[in-house]
Amino acid sequence: MSKSNQLSRAVASIQKLPASMHQFAMSKAFGSKIKYAGHSGVRFESLSNQECVVSIKNKKKVQNHIGGVHAAAMALLAETATGFVFGMNVPDDKLPLIKKMDIDYVKRSTGDMRAVATLTEEDIARIQSDERGEVTVPVIITDEANVEPIKASMTWAWTAKKR
Repeated sequence: MSKSNQLSRAVASIQKLPASMHQFAMSKAFGSKIKYAGHSGVRFESLSNQECVVSIKNKKKVQNHIGGVHAAAMALLAETATGFVFGMNVPDDKLPLIKKMDIDYVKRSTGDMRAVATLTEEDIARIQSDERGEVTVPVIITDEANVEPIKASMTWAWTAKKR
């Protein structure tokens, strides 16, 4: 079973709101803390200890020169999804850090984008029990046509916070 931390407690308080308000409240709350994600319009669809689902609309502010979601916005989507599912499990006395981004752009995207990042029970147990370490978090990113225009994974690390 997952241990509670500051992020998971914030999500639990948002989940006390009516279900129709969850996405909006999470997107506003986390977008105000992670300014670039908020400015870019990243929307939180769901967040738990094992999975984070985020999306981004193909709007002008995140488009590239051919009208698709910009490569940097796709990377932001992958980092946000993996970072938040990882963050749901990092104890409050540990510092989460992104260590590596692996991204392969394989196809042109169509329309809006969606990312689903997941952690296994084994990964969660290590994050919560080991003093320091790292974990590679897989993420599946699809476009409006349900095609995977990029393949990505992010390696996140944790270590004790400096006092």
